[in-house]
Amino acid sequence: MISVNELGYSIVEEMLDFAEDYKVEPQTLANDSVVIDCGVKAEGGYEAGLLYTQVCMGGLATPTITHKKLGHEFFLPFMEVSTDYPSIACLAAQKAGWQIKVEDYFAMGSGPARALALKPKHTFEVIEYEDDYDFAVIALEADKLPNEKVMDYIATECGVDSSSVVALVAPTNSLVGSLQIAGRVVEMAIYKLNEMGFDTRKIISAFGSVPVPPVKKNGAVAMGTTNDASIYHGSVTLTVNGGGIKDFVNKIPSSTSKDYGRPFFTIFKEAGFDFYKIDKSIFAPAEVIVNDISAGETYRAGKVNPEVIMESFGIKNI
Repeated sequence: MISVNELGYSIVEEMLDFAEDYKVEPQTLANDSVVIDCGVKAEGGYEAGLLYTQVCMGGLATPTITHKKLGHEFFLPFMEVSTDYPSIACLAAQKAGWQIKVEDYFAMGSGPARALALKPKHTFEVIEYEDDYDFAVIALEADKLPNEKVMDYIATECGVDSSSVVALVAPTNSLVGSLQIAGRVVEMAIYKLNEMGFDTRKIISAFGSVPVPPVKKNGAVAMGTTNDASIYHGSVTLTVNGGGIKDFVNKIPSSTSKDYGRPFFTIFKEAGFDFYKIDKSIFAPAEVIVNDISAGETYRAGKVNPEVIMESFGIKNI
């Protein structure tokens, strides 16, 4: 059986061995758990962001950075992600499905540790997967580092010793944060299909491309730009074997949402900064292409929208 924590931990070892090269800062807490700062105080960088994304996906994906033109305007860095295990990589690992709340500490938890703690349980029941490994690797989207109490809580939920927990931490408004959120473009499509009731285990391979959003100073604004990257310029290609996908394709793109057409920060602000008031169908890539190999057909829906990206990213000509 594939262990997302085992694969993720092997990448963590690379980060620990070459922490200075990757511009990350690991520390061992009093309970012997390990925290790797990838952007709270540490500088981080493109390479750290790629490894962070790979860890989030349980070592079952290959993220890369390339240079592409945004619309007809200019070139920007783009994140490209490919995986041959999309259901496990995206839903069992990468999905930010664990809200970590310990006293005054809060973080969105993603990564392989979720497959030990089964957070949320229903997701793992649907895809019929759970992990069994002695180490737990979690990725925390937070603007401060966790303490021993937080790490003890994660260890307890995962059924491992505190000394066997490793947490990668990066805030939304950091370079690693921008990269790892951009790296969720495939997950957005897989998540939406899962929510609509499609058996994502039929998706045998997936590829996504998305612009890397520039880092913003304000965390709430950064939340907007990082979401906009996929919502308005994320393109995903899925290879499906088993049929039944055709009727779902035109329901995947973000343009199906009533909130579509404006920068996410504007939508979020109008909703009183309450996620539950936002139409969740907005959380999807702009464009999707599906190759159903059992039918020998290829379907496409949605399109990229560089105009909203330009507004969201706030890129100024000088």
